[in-house]
Amino acid sequence: MLRPLSRSVRNRLAAALACVVLAGCGASTEPASEEGAAGAGTDVTVEPIEATRELTDANGVKISLPKEPRRIVCLFAMCDDILTELGIVPTATNSALLAHEDFLGKEGARQVEIIPGGFIAPEVEAILSHEPDLVIGLEDTHGKLAPALKGATTFWPMQPETWQDSVGYLRDVAALTGRTAEGEKAEKAFRTKLAAAERAKSDRTALIIYGSDENFGVATPEGDAAASLFPKIADYPWKSRGVEGSYSLEEILAKDVDVLFVETMSFGDADGKLSEKLAKNPLWGKIPAVRNGDVHEVNSEVWAKGRGTRSLGIVLDEATAALR
Repeated sequence: MLRPLSRSVRNRLAAALACVVLAGCGASTEPASEEGAAGAGTDVTVEPIEATRELTDANGVKISLPKEPRRIVCLFAMCDDILTELGIVPTATNSALLAHEDFLGKEGARQVEIIPGGFIAPEVEAILSHEPDLVIGLEDTHGKLAPALKGATTFWPMQPETWQDSVGYLRDVAALTGRTAEGEKAEKAFRTKLAAAERAKSDRTALIIYGSDENFGVATPEGDAAASLFPKIADYPWKSRGVEGSYSLEEILAKDVDVLFVETMSFGDADGKLSEKLAKNPLWGKIPAVRNGDVHEVNSEVWAKGRGTRSLGIVLDEATAALR
């Protein structure tokens, strides 16, 4: 019996790679009931973003800044994604996402200092040494830092789960930084790409799995930004059960998955691709996607950790190409 990793375990797996993982909830600009339906068309209309120094995000977190933030420290990858979309370079980061060619690239990323201590326990002294106006972290991982940062800077805990959350956070950061035009442009580009992808929805069945070994997990549209796109672009036969449970490879085999996307999250001395490790199980070879050579190892920095509109745009490009 293969047990799926909970979201918090998945965060820790990716964190051990000195990267960030899953994140939180921003202000969705569309009704959840409309957006949640796989058959509902994505609205490409973008409401104007108004600059502000105070806001309350969709999780009820209140943010108040005395001035427009110029020095922003990112403790997880969606922050880097959002800032890149807005044309802002983080003062420091805790993520490897910026080295991706569609962000700053390796050379550009080298100019951004890395916060020591790793994803789980970034050093408070190192964060504050950058004299940040704003620190953005993942609530369920970095919320514990709030007391240590209080009085020295503003800490914003985010907790995204779906693409609508990611759009909401993009809009919020654009409002606080005064990059309203950039935020509207980025949101428009993403919505347009998603609408185009769903108009050409594939009739093939797809699934995203993640992990480092046989203890893999399955991403669900209810709690994973990349997976939340899939009901709009393919048949995605997996939903959250709401509670921790155990899944078998036999159950995945029963879904007749045509295309598998694999996010390898190795840590410590572990190496090798997740798909290669699962290939040791005789059931793996019986999955239609495996038999037909439609298993795609994807960049976990983008697919599992980026979670912003730029990363999700890359996910759409790669997913739709594989689903044709």
